[in-house]
Amino acid sequence: MQTEPAPRTEPIVRPTLADVATKAGVSASTASLAFSGSGPVSEATKERVLAAASALGYGGPDPRARSLRRGRSGIVGVVLEERVRAAFLDPVKIQMLDGITEGIAPLGAGLLLLTDTGEEGGHAVGIESAPVDAVVLIGCSPRLGHSVEALRRRGIPAVAIEGAAGEDIPEISIDNREATRLGARYLREIGHTDVALVTLPFDAARTRGPVTPELERDSTADTTTERLRGARDVFPEVTGRAAAASSIEEGREAGLALLADPAHRPTAIIAQSDLLAAGVLQAAEELEIAVPAELSVIGFDGIRVDGLQHDLTTLVQPSVAKGRAAGEAVVSLLAGEPPVSTCFTSTLHIGDTTAPPRR
Repeated sequence: MQTEPAPRTEPIVRPTLADVATKAGVSASTASLAFSGSGPVSEATKERVLAAASALGYGGPDPRARSLRRGRSGIVGVVLEERVRAAFLDPVKIQMLDGITEGIAPLGAGLLLLTDTGEEGGHAVGIESAPVDAVVLIGCSPRLGHSVEALRRRGIPAVAIEGAAGEDIPEISIDNREATRLGARYLREIGHTDVALVTLPFDAARTRGPVTPELERDSTADTTTERLRGARDVFPEVTGRAAAASSIEEGREAGLALLADPAHRPTAIIAQSDLLAAGVLQAAEELEIAVPAELSVIGFDGIRVDGLQHDLTTLVQPSVAKGRAAGEAVVSLLAGEPPVSTCFTSTLHIGDTTAPPRR
């Protein structure tokens, strides 16, 4: 039985910019300017070039070739301290990413999210190999030093959102110590003297448990340390529990540990994030502790926590503005301008989770 010969397939010939220029009756350079929108090309000529491109099925210049000509990838990396899924559960991270996107808009660049959790196994594309023009280090990370070292080896400019990374790296920060001092002072003014903390992680290992002198001494997280100092400015002996992450579940675990013994229960808790504060409120509810009649709770961030029934007393930080400032700093660095650091101010929002202690 004879079989039909397989049909021959001709190679697909993709139209080029030169083909478009020929069809539109213009030079190749004019066609290129019409696509880029960066040169003196009349609207009529631009429309003719685009019509010719449409007729030929030409989608535009190869972005990879353009990147090679510019010597840039057209990508700005954003390094997160946790898994992407965890970051997307944190409204603060989302707001900062929105701000970064606004800030880098003049570059026409895309964002590449990278994680630096310190876990074994790594990723195919990480901070050591990602094809990026610049990087924003985001998230109060205890691994900031590791990230900075990797970027310096590669000669990639960076901006840090919270965390002193060196004079050559601009820092976008907030008044962590002063803001926490403001919240702690408010608690003292309404009568609290027995106060405890639920902190963000101190170290890259994300040690969970009591805040010990050793944990404080070996801290690699500037944000955690500065917020602790702000509380100590008002309550010198204050201590508490360190969480392994900024999450509701971590706040709940820390809250249960701090509130389990009625004989040694604080009248107020300062949590270093709103998510941790929401977890503390969950723990209080489980233990049937009335808020704010029996326990006052303060958070930090000023975000909306889904499912939270309280108007949380919190230190409100400008997360979008921080991200935008970081993006603008990236634009300046890539333009060869000197790095500029920016520090934002937080405000105290008094909600329904704080009240004078019961006498």
